[in-house]
Amino acid sequence: MSESTVTPRADTKLVVAVRDDLATWQKLNMTAFLVSGIAATAPESIGKPYRDADGTRYLPMFGQPTLVFAASADELRRTMTRALSRGAVPSVFTDELFGTGNDGENRAAVAAVRHDDLSLAGLAFRCDRKDADKITKGLRLHS
Repeated sequence: MSESTVTPRADTKLVVAVRDDLATWQKLNMTAFLVSGIAATAPESIGKPYRDADGTRYLPMFGQPTLVFAASADELRRTMTRALSRGAVPSVFTDELFGTGNDGENRAAVAAVRHDDLSLAGLAFRCDRKDADKITKGLRLHS
């Protein structure tokens, strides 16, 4: 990404919600996968590259608020429903994806299950701040 990257919008938020009964390694691994969907589809959410005092260049990161929530399975389902009803397109991670080994297998695992039957482990989305707050109402920040 070039130094001339567009300044991220201040009126949007990035949200990640992960199921609270998973192992820490699963939550961390899944979070990385989930936010990659946002980075890939919303280049305007990415800030400018970093440089230290010596001039060493580092990759850009999200340039806007990113909140990570913990949720029960029911809360994840509710969050998904709210996100979709407000037009937010989420990235999803299902339990089956912990056992796959590549992107093709991941997509096949999701494609094999109807929406209402997805066993959600986590999801992420980016939308207007006010909508994000309504979608995540009742969730607690991950600790």
